[in-house]
Amino acid sequence: MTVVGAVAIKIVAPRGARESVANRGNDVNKAEMIEYIAKSADISKAAAQRALDATVASIKTSLKKGNEVTLVGFGTFYVGKRAARSGRNPRTGDAIKISAARVPKFRAGKALKDALN
Repeated sequence: MTVVGAVAIKIVAPRGARESVANRGNDVNKAEMIEYIAKSADISKAAAQRALDATVASIKTSLKKGNEVTLVGFGTFYVGKRAARSGRNPRTGDAIKISAARVPKFRAGKALKDALN
């Protein structure tokens, strides 16, 4: 997992595709993403890193303000609400109160869905 500011980026294979931790081979980390962007856009890796960091930062800033971010053909990032609820501490079994929270969500666009099928 790579941390960009306060945002962690991790792209992993689906659960059924994993054999073991040692044999994953399908994960893409931030460095590999930067390398791919640099090659695809014919720019330096430093410029690709700045572009990726700026993209993630702008999405994070927009979500903090409560805005949706739509990348046509890819999908929409938006803020969802999770209600307060009660839960259990797994270590002690004691009941605890889990407060309400705003959580980031992603809805895949049609082109992305079509690319997977």
